[in-house]
Amino acid sequence: MTVQQMEFKTEVKQLLDLMIHSLYSHKEIFLRELISNSSDAIDKARYESLTNRIIMENAGQWKIKITPDRLANTLMISDNGIGMTKDEMIESLGTIAHSGTREFLKALKERDLKENPELIGQFGVGFYSSFMVADKVTVISKKAGIDVPPVLWESHADGTYTVGEGDRKTPGTDVILHLKADEKKYLDEWELRNVVRKYSDYIEHPIVMDVEKEKDSEIEKGKKFKVTEEETLNSQKAIWLKDRSEVTEKEYHEFYRHISHSFDDPAKVMHYRAEGTSEFTALLFIPSRAPFGIFYKDFKLGPTLYVKRVQIMDHCEELIPPYLRFVKGVVDSSDLPLNISREILQANRHIDVMKKNITKKVLDALSEMKKDEYEKYLDFYREFGKVLKEGIHYDLSRKEQVADLLLFPSTKTGAGTLTTMEQYVNNMKPDQEEIFYITGSNTDEVMHSPYIEAFREKEIEVLIMLDDIDDILMGSLFEYKGKKLKSVVKGDVSLDSEEAAGKDRGQEKYGRLISVIKEYLKEDVQDVRISGRLRDSACCLVTGEGDIDPKMEKILRAMGQDVPAGKRVLEINPGHPLIESMSRVLQQDEKSGILKDYSELLYNQALLLEGSKPKDPVAFTRAVTKIMVEHVKQAS
Repeated sequence: MTVQQMEFKTEVKQLLDLMIHSLYSHKEIFLRELISNSSDAIDKARYESLTNRIIMENAGQWKIKITPDRLANTLMISDNGIGMTKDEMIESLGTIAHSGTREFLKALKERDLKENPELIGQFGVGFYSSFMVADKVTVISKKAGIDVPPVLWESHADGTYTVGEGDRKTPGTDVILHLKADEKKYLDEWELRNVVRKYSDYIEHPIVMDVEKEKDSEIEKGKKFKVTEEETLNSQKAIWLKDRSEVTEKEYHEFYRHISHSFDDPAKVMHYRAEGTSEFTALLFIPSRAPFGIFYKDFKLGPTLYVKRVQIMDHCEELIPPYLRFVKGVVDSSDLPLNISREILQANRHIDVMKKNITKKVLDALSEMKKDEYEKYLDFYREFGKVLKEGIHYDLSRKEQVADLLLFPSTKTGAGTLTTMEQYVNNMKPDQEEIFYITGSNTDEVMHSPYIEAFREKEIEVLIMLDDIDDILMGSLFEYKGKKLKSVVKGDVSLDSEEAAGKDRGQEKYGRLISVIKEYLKEDVQDVRISGRLRDSACCLVTGEGDIDPKMEKILRAMGQDVPAGKRVLEINPGHPLIESMSRVLQQDEKSGILKDYSELLYNQALLLEGSKPKDPVAFTRAVTKIMVEHVKQAS
């Protein structure tokens, strides 16, 4: 195999530059990441060995070995895992195949790495952290189970790397770090022990190192001699198999940080054993901070799945619904076969039972946190509320249970205060039959919206929904505790009998004007009618009950989606001076050209009030200017 020199992909070059030149205060996590990669490689080999005898015969005892060499100034991390072929090595070490790579690199630049070291591990680029402590990295790997020569990969992080034939007899991988002059502390036995204990104590496979010890001589009493022995540095505790009473809070938090690549404590720990139709043990964590990339399609979700303590897969997405994808942890089953495949998982009865059980446990834990630890739940909701509410749309059987967990600002909550749907229903007026809500970009904007004028006057609370998907979700929820949800920007509104009577009187008084406006705007609006929601504003645009929310329509169009064009209803305020003035003009001269100008101005004003641009900004500006000039003439 000839040696090839190749260039890193652009995003890898950027990542390496950030790693090397950042003042990074957690450099020691390079060892955590390399050990984690070795552990994953062993898990894959062990799983493959269940059906491939060759891998089992060549493996021996699964282990990860750390070898410091002071003379060569190198630190080697070796494993007897699955190994890599040449193509796999180029793909794994030369590129970053994530949909959120650009955003990830932006986050690394914007967020201080010293405060957010978990970004490296969470994004799966931990190997590159090696270059924080090494000026050259050599990787030698031999693929298990197939007869291909070992591969040698090497780079100085100068934008290029070389790939050629390596020298390794058995399957597995050696990562050799040629340490920088000021990073020699990572050759010290004490330092290596400390880092392993701090970050990798719960790795299931033994992490070993040759250690020099003194022993008493059996031949010459009173004398000692030195001997080098392989010593295991980690405890290898299967913490999830212990009884809850045997595990301390500190141990839970350390294990969470190990599996989540986080430096924070979890918001909630769930450790239990399920018995009955499907027996399994689960140790699950609700994080306190959202991991990077949680909204990207290639975000890895689901707890690690073990069968009788053998790891089957790192992220078993079949065990948890996508709207709970923030949950981290381990599930160990006693019922599943060791050789279960992902295809079989999708149609397995035990998996379905486990998923239902886990989902219920997580939702119950969140409900308990909301009730008993509201401030903590508030912090959780700010991080994960947007993810959690997806359950309303995707889990119809539990949509009301998910709705119970949601928090919203409203027209009656103070600044920074949130309410729930249950509280809203409990505070509804005696004759109120609907839960009213409005979508928007921010609370201040919504509080000045013309759509809530009548609701504020009559002291009817309106929930404020600020996430892009809220209108779709409320359509899926449809009702809560028997009360139908209604958007205040859709359909007709009559808040009481008095309001309905007022609309009838307005329709009778301005019927002729409405017909004229409708004729002038027939290309733009579906209908013109008297409004039951306006008090101070002259007009607004309203969509049909089943139509898409204007805010969502803009988002879909910005994403390139083909959204069918639909006309809306223009509502006018019968109590506004402008409408009264237009009516007088109509009575004086039915063919007055100013009525056409005013009608178009009404429509464009309604567009502006909802946050849209005027239909024709130039024509709109000219019309406004014309009216201003006429007003000035009359005033003078």
